[in-house]
Amino acid sequence: MSENLLKLGLVPFFTQQLEDPDLLQERVGRVTSVQRSNLTVVCESAERVVGLSPALLQAAAMDRPTVGDWVVLDESLSLIRQVLERKSLFKRLGAGESSEVQPIAANIDILFIVTSCNDEFKESRLERYLALCAEAGAIPVIVLTKADLVEDVDEFIRRARSAQAGVAVETINALDPETVEGVRSWIGKSSTVALVGSSGVGKSTLLNTLAERQLAATGGIREQDTKGRHTTTHRELHVLPAGGLLIDVPGMRELRVAEIDQSLGTVFEDIEQLAESCRFADCQHEAEPGCAVLQAIEDNTLDSRRLANYKKLLRENAQATATLAEKRSQGRSFAKMVKNVKLMKQKKNDGE
Repeated sequence: MSENLLKLGLVPFFTQQLEDPDLLQERVGRVTSVQRSNLTVVCESAERVVGLSPALLQAAAMDRPTVGDWVVLDESLSLIRQVLERKSLFKRLGAGESSEVQPIAANIDILFIVTSCNDEFKESRLERYLALCAEAGAIPVIVLTKADLVEDVDEFIRRARSAQAGVAVETINALDPETVEGVRSWIGKSSTVALVGSSGVGKSTLLNTLAERQLAATGGIREQDTKGRHTTTHRELHVLPAGGLLIDVPGMRELRVAEIDQSLGTVFEDIEQLAESCRFADCQHEAEPGCAVLQAIEDNTLDSRRLANYKKLLRENAQATATLAEKRSQGRSFAKMVKNVKLMKQKKNDGE
C-alpha cells in the first residue's frame, strides 16, 4: 500500500472492498473537497477535479460522495464511478423545507464540537451535535475556545460535561499553540477528525493552528448579536503535518435531525434511566404521579432545560423520520409504476 494513500487514511476496511488491487495505482482516491458539481479527489499520484457518473448523478444525496469518502474513478479518471462503503458518516436533515438527508463528512473517527466561552455557548446545541455524532459512529470531543477571555472557565467545562455523561472536554486559546496540545493528542497518524460548530467560534483559527499554516480566513463573533461570521465557505479535508487528517465544516445555521432514536438514548441516558423508575411505563414526564424524571428536577439533580430539549428532539426526530419514511414509500411506489408501464409497453410491442 502506498505511503501517499496511507497518509490519506487508507486502511484495510476500504482496500478489502476492491475487486482489483491494481485500482490503487491510479483510480482509488479520497474526496478532499466538494464545491457544487465539482469534487477534488486525491489519488496515488495526482489530485484530480472530477464529476459524478450518470448513475451517481441520479442517486439520492446519501449515496453521492461527500468529503472524506473513498471513491473509485472510471477509466477516463474524470468521473467518480463508485463510493466505497463508509465506516462512519456525519449527516443531517437538509436545511429549509428539504426532507432529504444530507451527508456532511464521511469516514471520520473523531468529531470536534467547537463552541466558545461566551453567550454563543448553548447546552441544547451541544446535545444536538452529540446526538448526530453518536449516530455517525464517531467519538465526540467538545472543544471550548476563548477560554482565556473568561474568569470562570470551570463553569463552562461543567456545563459542557453535563451535555452527555463521560464526554471529553478540551479548553483552548487557539492563538496559543501550547493550549492546543490537548486537542492535538486526539489526532492519530491515520485518523480523520471533523471540526463542527457555529460560525465565529474559532474553528478556522484552530484549523490554522493544527495545520501550522494559514489554511482558512478567520473571523469573530459579532458583538452586537453574538452571531458568527462565515469564514469557511465549503467543506475541505486537510492533511496535518504531524499526521492525521482534519475536515473543516462551515458553520450550519440549521442542524435538523432524523432517524436518531438510539442516539438520543446515548446522549440522554440519564433521563432514560430515570424514566425506567416512573410509575407508568408510558409516562410522558408532564404531570403524571410517580414520575421519577420530574422528581429529579424537583430534587435539582436534573435540569428542566435538559428535559425540555430531550422532548423537543424526540418530537423533531419522530416527525422527520415519519416524513422520510413516507417519501421513500412514495418513491418505491413511483418506481414500481414506471416498471409496470415499461412491462406493458414491452408486451404490447411483442404482441405486434
